[in-house]
Amino acid sequence: MTLHAAPLTPPTLILASKSPARTKLLEEAGVPHRILVSDVDEEAVAAGHPDATPDQTALLLARAKAEAVAALPAAAGTLVLGCDSVFELDGQALGKPYTPEVARERLAAMSGRAGILHTGHWLVDCRGLHGSPADGTPDAAPSPGRGALASAGVEFTEMGADEIDAYVATGEPLHCAGSFTIDGLGGAFLARVDGDPHAVVGLSVSALRALLAEAGVRLTDWWAAAVVR
Repeated sequence: MTLHAAPLTPPTLILASKSPARTKLLEEAGVPHRILVSDVDEEAVAAGHPDATPDQTALLLARAKAEAVAALPAAAGTLVLGCDSVFELDGQALGKPYTPEVARERLAAMSGRAGILHTGHWLVDCRGLHGSPADGTPDAAPSPGRGALASAGVEFTEMGADEIDAYVATGEPLHCAGSFTIDGLGGAFLARVDGDPHAVVGLSVSALRALLAEAGVRLTDWWAAAVVR
């Protein structure tokens, strides 16, 4: 008779991001979670590490977000996942453009060319923490955490100036790393993706699975728990 390990009761996962795309990826992967957004100043973090490469910057930002949320009383007893994406073009890190002018300039530079989308992931284990009844703060520091990087090459079609203007006018690229999305309107301008497409969306489920395994958690336990319910 073959014995199978019984599914464990999975811990609560907190996503330190308000990205609807990341939430959707977790939902589609069968991973229930809560959302708790950090107040990390992304530009300040990047500025504090001027020598970091684009992929290192993605991981630094993911770590900063995860650690900021993990330090909150509400994170006690949970796992906290931080993610951040950075688009690399000609060796330069391109984050969110925020303004139409910057988005338009970047899209024109990306037209007909290829770059690399880096998504950093950082998981902090707060399961050993318990809030203090006196002041509501954790009674110990969370674990240092562990990180993983997922990258994918992205090739763009030629984009006309009128198409770029129309895309920028939708507002979609203003708050996306590299000024584009793969799962939204920007997908119309992508010719090819070489690597994990989930990394381009903003959260690699396979990278998360590996990080969870290092923390002694099986992603499939959430599936089993859903079946039991």
